[in-house]
Formats: sequence, structure tokens, C-alpha cells
Amino acid sequence: MASPTDSAHTADRLLDAYSGLLIDGGERAATLDAVAARAGVSKGGLLYHFGSKDALAQGVIDRLATLVDEDVAAMAADPEGPVAFFIRTSTETGTAFDAAYNATVALAQSGDTSATAAIADTRARWHAALMPEVNDADAASALIFMSDGLYLASANPEAYPAVNRGSASDFADRMLSVARRLTAH
Repeated sequence: MASPTDSAHTADRLLDAYSGLLIDGGERAATLDAVAARAGVSKGGLLYHFGSKDALAQGVIDRLATLVDEDVAAMAADPEGPVAFFIRTSTETGTAFDAAYNATVALAQSGDTSATAAIADTRARWHAALMPEVNDADAASALIFMSDGLYLASANPEAYPAVNRGSASDFADRMLSVARRLTAH
């Protein structure tokens, strides 16, 4: 009999596989058979952990919610403040957060209203986490849009020459300097 740890590990592998398929090919590519094959699990094993494709989607959304909780807590705890944490981590690609967010975006693009709500909730929580430092709703929104651009540039540096003038973290530091000037009181 599988232990609870083995079961959780298998569920995580299934969510990783489903997320990867969503990111690589969209919702249509993320069939139950493809998820099971990518995770190295039988289709019956997949259905044991997630009884349907909707349950897999909910698993990805729940994973994002957990990672958002961690992200917002880290923003609040960062010694340089939430803006510095938010801008610097906007250049991180390939993380668990990145995969969960992008998979949820892929679900939202396919019309999943729960995923659309999860993305809206994520952005609202970032906005709320930025507010104590910037104390300006429009400035907090501008920082979120800056973050979107930083992420896109970091994920596609060849398309954004400004990033190539140093590392992604150098670029984030330059943009943090701009953000601080824009949100100075």
C-alpha cells in the first residue's frame, strides 16, 4: 500500500505533468492520457488521485493559491519591502510559482472561469501587498504591469535588448530603481 507521502508525491507529479502540458500545448494537449504518460503513471493511477480533468484543473488552481500565500508572505517579510521583493522576483522563470501561474493562465485562456478568477485574485493580492509601501492604488497597479513586462523580458531576453545589458537580476535592479522613483512620496 502506498504511503501518504508516496501518494502526495504522485499527485504532485501529476500536477507537474498537467501544468507542463498546459504550458507547452494548451488545454487541448493536456489530455488525461498525455498527463498520465508524462507523469509515468497509469491512467487509473491518475484517476485515483484526480477523478477528472476538472479535478486536475482545480489542483493546479489550488497549487497556485498556496504559492500566492507564500509569495505574499515573503513580500511582507522582505527587509527591503514588498516592492523590492516583487520586482526582483518578477524576473524569475522556471520556478514552481511560474509553472503554476502560467498553467492557470492557459486554463483561463481556454475559458475556465475558476482559473480566470484565480488570476484576478492573485493580482488583487499582489496589489494589496504592495499598498502598504506605495500607498497609491494606481502606483501599485503600475508596478504589477511593470512586473508583467519584467517577466516577459526575462522569459524572452533575445527579444528585449535592454535585458541583455546584464543579467536578469541587474535588469530587475535597474527597474527597481525606476519603481522607487515612480512611487516616491
